[in-house]
Amino acid sequence: MAVTVASCCFSVFTSTVKSRYSIASQNRFATSHRSIGSISSKSTNHNRTCSNPKRGSNRENEGVPSKKTLRRSKDERPCSYADGNSGKGNVGRLQSTAFKSFGTQRKDNKEFLIDMKEQQVEPGNLQGADFLNAVVKVYCTHTAPDYSLPWQKQRQYTSTGSAFMIGDGKLLTNAHCVQHDTQVKVKRRGDDTKYVAKVLARGVDCDIALLSVESKEFWEGAEPLNLGHLPRLQEAVTVVGYPLGGDTISVTKGVVSRIEVTSYAHGSSDLLGIQIDAAINPGNSGGPAFNDQGECIGVAFQVYRSEEAENIGYVIPTTVVSHFLNDFERNGKYTGFPCLGVLLQKLENPALRACLKVQSNEGVLVRRIEPTSDANSVLKEGDVIVSFDDVPIGCEGTVPFRSNERIAFRYLISQKFAGDVAELGIIRAGKFMKVQAVLNPRVHLVPYHIDGDQPSYLIIAGLVFTPLSEPLIDEECEDSIGLKLLAKARYSSARFKGEQMVVLSQVLANEVNIGYEDMSNQQVLKFNGTRIKNIHHLAHLVDSCKDKYLVFEFEENYVAVLEREASTAASSSILKGYGIPSERSSDLTEPYVDSLGDNQAIDQDFGDSPVSNLEIGIDALLWA
Repeated sequence: MAVTVASCCFSVFTSTVKSRYSIASQNRFATSHRSIGSISSKSTNHNRTCSNPKRGSNRENEGVPSKKTLRRSKDERPCSYADGNSGKGNVGRLQSTAFKSFGTQRKDNKEFLIDMKEQQVEPGNLQGADFLNAVVKVYCTHTAPDYSLPWQKQRQYTSTGSAFMIGDGKLLTNAHCVQHDTQVKVKRRGDDTKYVAKVLARGVDCDIALLSVESKEFWEGAEPLNLGHLPRLQEAVTVVGYPLGGDTISVTKGVVSRIEVTSYAHGSSDLLGIQIDAAINPGNSGGPAFNDQGECIGVAFQVYRSEEAENIGYVIPTTVVSHFLNDFERNGKYTGFPCLGVLLQKLENPALRACLKVQSNEGVLVRRIEPTSDANSVLKEGDVIVSFDDVPIGCEGTVPFRSNERIAFRYLISQKFAGDVAELGIIRAGKFMKVQAVLNPRVHLVPYHIDGDQPSYLIIAGLVFTPLSEPLIDEECEDSIGLKLLAKARYSSARFKGEQMVVLSQVLANEVNIGYEDMSNQQVLKFNGTRIKNIHHLAHLVDSCKDKYLVFEFEENYVAVLEREASTAASSSILKGYGIPSERSSDLTEPYVDSLGDNQAIDQDFGDSPVSNLEIGIDALLWA
């Protein structure tokens, strides 16, 4: 699998997180800092002294006049969100923005005009232009959390994108278009009035969000779009939205180039995607893509950016959209796409198949099973999975798809819902058998996104504790996080639901914590001899402590000791001096419930393989 990085032209701050630290994966994709479409821009680096790395996820806002830009590391994913945005606090400011020159000679200008004409859509091909009226422009104000200072928010910023009507008073757009939203407004084509919209559901992994507008005036004369079928290769496709370059609706045309399981930049997930060659520019995200019959075949959401490739855009197919909508209808909320939770190896080598007593050219080898997955109770390392719900799996990890195509095996898993049961045909020690596994969303030890947006935190005598997350790693820079902590984040799986890696983010200097002021971004392992399970567990241990001293044991065998009574007395003055409203986040005021029991061992060591497909440098391995 390749390491890719999203350049988010809609949301300056997003939470896609892939690996930056696998040397083998750094050569997978070339990176281009050129502007999308015909816009070019320069940007300054973030005002910190680092490149703002994120787990294989580098984003860059480009092509937006008078906007701000956040640039990240050189391992930048050549994928980019197709949205327009305006400034955000604590990021570098765009230095210059200009339309790219096409030359001054008349010949060059003619060639450009001819090219633009070829991109236009004939209205007759789409049964008139009524379908355009269902596409609306989205105006969003974002206020992202400050993960380094978790008790506060960052400066708000605004952005624009696209959405479309699907009936029943609802709109569809991309999740990254309304990430960390504080206000969402929409405007119909040919109307000057903006209407307030509400986010009903946000699917981070599939990058889809469901909006509603209560105003009846907004829906007058509205004709919702119909979701069409999965298109065929070379089938014509038309992308509609509100990208850069003007305020009115924009239409571009191309063909379907490829359909396969694709890496979704925003959600760090692998789902079915449609590759097209129609132009997708900043502001197109959330807009529909149509076939020649005027049916919506998907949602535009990202582009592939590389010096070696051009005109590669991606559309979320209607199969994924329907899964999102059905999930919401079933549960009243979005629960997410399930996973099997196993690391698989291809079985292309005949000797390897013979050693495993696999007679035919089929199956994939189970190399690792996540402890939190239900498959952990029915599968064993060394098993060979040869079928999924009676669909045979090839030795390359693919299954039949449509008439004469094949697709990655995990596509079948993505068709399931959380809680569904899958029947697996396996070969164990040469014997064929069938087992059943319940599929549920993956549990991440280091989450890509924070539920509820605001991170948890706990301040004890100036020591600021917070769970390790990918957004925190992104803000703090790899140098300050430390190699060992980064390696644990990349290679360690959660052993139970609710497990977290709690780190000491920083120390707010005070007399009570003299000698510890320089500590930062270190994992705390134990409190008074008890291993810490998550930050809520740490808060419970501190609250119930009656000992004279508070003893914190960190990684690298470092220990910090505080006097309990002195720490309690100094707490209020520290909070007041640093302008912090509370010593803990609101979620930590709830009673702590221990789901494991105090005597269960939870020692964690490094795993032997990365926890994400985008961090694996060997094509023969993949997570399902």
